[in-house]
Amino acid sequence: MGFLQNFLKTGYRDGTPSSDVSSFRHLSEEQLEQHMSVSRYGDFTLTDAIRPAYSLEIIPRTGYRHECYTDEETGTQIPVLMASVSKEHLFDVFMSLLEPLGPVVDVVLETSHERAPGQHSDMYREQIDMPVLQSVLYDFEELLLNDGCCGLAVLNPALPLEVQLDEHKLLFVYGRQNRLCELALRRSQIPMIEDMRVITEAEHVHSSSNELHDRFLQLCCRLGIDI
Repeated sequence: MGFLQNFLKTGYRDGTPSSDVSSFRHLSEEQLEQHMSVSRYGDFTLTDAIRPAYSLEIIPRTGYRHECYTDEETGTQIPVLMASVSKEHLFDVFMSLLEPLGPVVDVVLETSHERAPGQHSDMYREQIDMPVLQSVLYDFEELLLNDGCCGLAVLNPALPLEVQLDEHKLLFVYGRQNRLCELALRRSQIPMIEDMRVITEAEHVHSSSNELHDRFLQLCCRLGIDI
């Protein structure tokens, strides 16, 4: 598919397709470009980072739901909040979720730039002051919203509590101390929809570019992360 193919990768939440045939399989470059140009579905706007399957098996919507993550090694169950937020509100909601983490946090950058499908690398920065981190994140808002190969997690191991803005631009809160984060979602008028399906639960496509990759490297430098 020419130029676009260099910057697109299809994916599934569990790494495997729900059927043997991709809805992108027989698209022309014109059809793909047209699909990628559609960002608004009803009152929900996607960032440039991701698009749903061409078949539109799942239509993105605003909401959050409760989940439970089970640690494979210990069997410990950890409460999770998962939220899908329209582009115009996403970054502000993400920043509001960071407040309960406290004044000093750790940061994990996730990248799948130049990685095989389903592969990514995590890079860590420990002990950064929250105001410093927030300032850096505001400077890189466009990257964090629109790069489909970049994700970010902020955590306080002492609580323990973790807030994540992943590659799909979904929000996750991991930890039992999540009450203030759930209140932040409600203040932002994000409705609780326990049966909500999200874009990662069907075929979807990620988007990035060389320019966004360069910005990602700049973000690593600003955070003091060795590449």
